[in-house]
Amino acid sequence: MRYVISDMHGEYALTMRLLDEIKFSGGDELYVCGDIVDKGAQSVRLLRFLLGEPGVRCVLGNHEYAFLTYYWALMKASPSDFDEVLEKLRGWFPGDGRLLGWDEVDGLEALPLYIEEEQFVCVHAGLPLDGENRLVPPGSAREAVLLEDRNFMRPQVVPREGKCVCFGHTPTRYVCGEDRILAYARDGRRGETVDDFYKIHLDTGVWLSGTLGCFCIDDCTAHYVKRPSGARE
Repeated sequence: MRYVISDMHGEYALTMRLLDEIKFSGGDELYVCGDIVDKGAQSVRLLRFLLGEPGVRCVLGNHEYAFLTYYWALMKASPSDFDEVLEKLRGWFPGDGRLLGWDEVDGLEALPLYIEEEQFVCVHAGLPLDGENRLVPPGSAREAVLLEDRNFMRPQVVPREGKCVCFGHTPTRYVCGEDRILAYARDGRRGETVDDFYKIHLDTGVWLSGTLGCFCIDDCTAHYVKRPSGARE
């Protein structure tokens, strides 16, 4: 089965619970629409797991991009002192930064801004529309829009045509008042296949709500786990 998720924000333990809930195993695929790191205390552990898992494919979120921007600035200032650079990078993640190694840094630097499949596109924040209300191809969209767009989440933004866009970036509570995945069906479609949707908003605001969800591309079902009240993992 294929699943899509976004904005896990360092919630390693909760992510493992969600993968157990969906019985994620060999042959399954998980698409991650960015913001793996920051806010939660286990950013590096989560990043290490996702980068090392064969069935997982990730795109950059604005939080990963901010980290890379910091890394590039450090390298420019200290191009030959790799030990010093890595030590400073570890300070970016106050929870488990000590676990950060060059494999994770290089893995982040290699992530794409989007993943495009036959039926859907994965991007962090959204895609722009052209003058005829059609999706701009992700390869033609500005980097800043892919990472930071705050327009695509609005329910009234309805592309005329194009693939289903899976995205996160802004918690869905700011759209619907609830911490749940929003799947927008095309007119006249029943929501039985991913082709029936024009966009899927995935950010359940785990840092705010303790709720983490993913969406199954193959049967169009949403799955959730919730952190115990008052607990931080």
